[in-house]
Amino acid sequence: MLKFYHAPWSRGSGILWLLEELGVEYELVHIDIRQEGGVPESYRAIQPNKKVPAIEHDGVVVTERPAISIYLADAFPEAGLAPAIGDEDRGPYLASLVYGAAVFDPVLTAKAQGLVYESNDHAYGTFDDMLAYLERTLSERPYAAGDRFTAADVQLASSIDYTMNMAKVLPERQIFKDYLERIGARPALLRSQEKDTALARTVPALREMFAG
Repeated sequence: MLKFYHAPWSRGSGILWLLEELGVEYELVHIDIRQEGGVPESYRAIQPNKKVPAIEHDGVVVTERPAISIYLADAFPEAGLAPAIGDEDRGPYLASLVYGAAVFDPVLTAKAQGLVYESNDHAYGTFDDMLAYLERTLSERPYAAGDRFTAADVQLASSIDYTMNMAKVLPERQIFKDYLERIGARPALLRSQEKDTALARTVPALREMFAG
């Protein structure tokens, strides 16, 4: 049994996409992170900070997007979303997954909040360094880890799409647009977006967005 703890239009949306790419059965457990009064304390037994996403697979709880992505892609290798150990793409694949949560996400958050700092002030480095690295990486290879689509692209594309097109924190670059264009028509992505929107319609805090 695979349980997926999720809130629509959140950082869990990339894991929803990944599950659709894997083509496995799962039970979606809605955690309403926007509800009045906050998420119930009982959820800390699954996720210590009461955040999403999280999964529970055969009694094993896994949190944090990179760990969940690595776990799921390795647990269901028939989907071909994880380079095997020994494959030359395995290193770039793991690096990309961890980079998203350890560097990209906090750098963009700091940028959005107007935080001014020097490179050595924080472990995740500067916005400019992140931007240069991301542009260089996608100019050297078509996907996050090489010449093929992997679970790393699910997370990277999700992050680029949200921060560039929705949050407007990541600057628009043609190389980012081209990357999203290569990925945007995947059937699993479209299915996940439909499911996310349907779930969002049930959230009281988001109801006004669908009015009229």
